[in-house]
Amino acid sequence: MDNEDDSERQSGGIQSLDAALKLLNTMQAYAGPVSLSELARDCGMPPSKVHRYLTSFSNAGLVAQAGRSGKYDLGHGAVMLGLAALARHDFVNRAADVLPELCQETGLTVLLSVWGTHGATVVRWERAATPAVTSMGLGTILPLLNSATGRAFLAWAPQAPLQNIRNAELREARRTSTTADQRITSEKDIEKLVAETRQRGYASVEGRYIPGLVAIAAPILDWQGEAQAVVTLIGTDPEVMQPDSPLTKSLIACCQRLSYAKIG
Repeated sequence: MDNEDDSERQSGGIQSLDAALKLLNTMQAYAGPVSLSELARDCGMPPSKVHRYLTSFSNAGLVAQAGRSGKYDLGHGAVMLGLAALARHDFVNRAADVLPELCQETGLTVLLSVWGTHGATVVRWERAATPAVTSMGLGTILPLLNSATGRAFLAWAPQAPLQNIRNAELREARRTSTTADQRITSEKDIEKLVAETRQRGYASVEGRYIPGLVAIAAPILDWQGEAQAVVTLIGTDPEVMQPDSPLTKSLIACCQRLSYAKIG
């Protein structure tokens, strides 16, 4: 048995596989495509070794090269693997089972999202008979401040995992005059939004993230009253957003049945 086999036997793992997984974990920490040299530097590996791993990952669909830059990003296989892992969470499975019924009852497209590494992530999508025209799909990351889904997480999710994205979006809102919701430019604005959302029991936006569409979202709460997932209805009629709308009532009732704590 050679030295590498001895070392692997003592560590209880496979060193080459450990190195490969380290490379993938490093990639997922980036917000976008990354160069081979950056990966080699951050992983402490020779570029030639990193290139061999990336070639194998590309063959498996876990990694893809991004356009002319030649930089590397997580591929379709990585997205599907992540979605499959999220789907095994009990809150996701239970909620996914009722999406078709809610879609049929309301006649609207229904999304199910969880909080992932980079924000509110769509993991289930039930399209209505007349689907809303949008480029969103599975794996889409929704903004925290300007989407109904994001606002539901803002109001009910644990705050620590949200903090970095919350700060970044708030800085952007202060910097640009084209932000979707001009009212949200301070922590006080966010606090007011959260209080209003929790009081109503749902979050809403009208054309803030995608022009022409309206959306309402409500949380699925665990036994601590924290959002583990968010269900969102998407339509085109502003009446959807009204508190006394049958659609709003259907959404809240659905999420309440799936929750362990009272929404509000």
